[in-house]
Amino acid sequence: MEAVSEHVAAFRRFNRYFTRRIGALDDHYLGQNRPLGEARLLFEIGDGVPLRELRARLGLDAGYLSRMAKALQAQGMVRLSVHPGDNRLRMIELTPAGRVEVEEQNRRADALVRGMLDGLTPAQRARLTEAMTSTERLLRLAGITVERVDGAGPDARATLAAYAAELDERFPEGFDATDLVRPQEVSGDAGAFFVAYEDGRPVGCGGLRRLAPGVGEIKHVWVHRDARRLGLARRILAELEREAVARGFDAVRLDTHSVLTEAQAMYRAAGYTEIPAYAEHVYAGHWFERRLRRTGRPPAGPTRPSPPPTWPAARRSGG
Repeated sequence: MEAVSEHVAAFRRFNRYFTRRIGALDDHYLGQNRPLGEARLLFEIGDGVPLRELRARLGLDAGYLSRMAKALQAQGMVRLSVHPGDNRLRMIELTPAGRVEVEEQNRRADALVRGMLDGLTPAQRARLTEAMTSTERLLRLAGITVERVDGAGPDARATLAAYAAELDERFPEGFDATDLVRPQEVSGDAGAFFVAYEDGRPVGCGGLRRLAPGVGEIKHVWVHRDARRLGLARRILAELEREAVARGFDAVRLDTHSVLTEAQAMYRAAGYTEIPAYAEHVYAGHWFERRLRRTGRPPAGPTRPSPPPTWPAARRSGG
């Protein structure tokens, strides 16, 4: 607990310094006549966007966003309208005056950052850039949640469809989506299915099913291209392993295709040992196993309920 408190204190100290240094607390951000909230909103509008999408992207309360949008409209910075193809969507776009302000905002922001970097050597700038990139990756990972969901639910179906589409592109022989696990194999007593969410959007998945007494099988560990290189696949894998322990499994196994070299490297780094084939599977080129330590952790939280959809029959499927 003491070490955690040190991390919290360091995080808050950096946050206070950085927000003050870039002028986030100033009512006239970058010397312009508006606070940071309005300036950020203008920047994010770009070439026009639905208010609903903007709200999700920035994590803003609907009422707060509406008030800011109306204030900017009154100033002649933005234009509000209804989407021509869907009258349920309200759109926001920059006016010519708004575009001029955003261009000036970008110019001033670039000048502010250049001024901050001028005091550093080239090597120090490189270190700072590397540190900020690493910080962004870790903050994104920290903000992602991994939740157990209904194996027949819409998010499970959507992530598996995306997984299958990618494998179909990567495998020389293509990929048949009927090879995916069936919902009943990763639900209830038979298994579990997890989905990773970033800002409410599904960005990864993984399943666990019973393979034999005391042995579970990990299936379809996948991360969206936009969320890779964060360590998310390892986090999903760890969640599946914890679920396996909670279900009383002594070991977990998996198979993977020969072209998925990055997956093979991850499994080896996570402590998996390559073993002989434990089942016939058309897409499998490598088979792995990991012994588990009992921790007594209870199963993950409640699943998201969903009516069961129709699902094609599955053959033995690969990870």
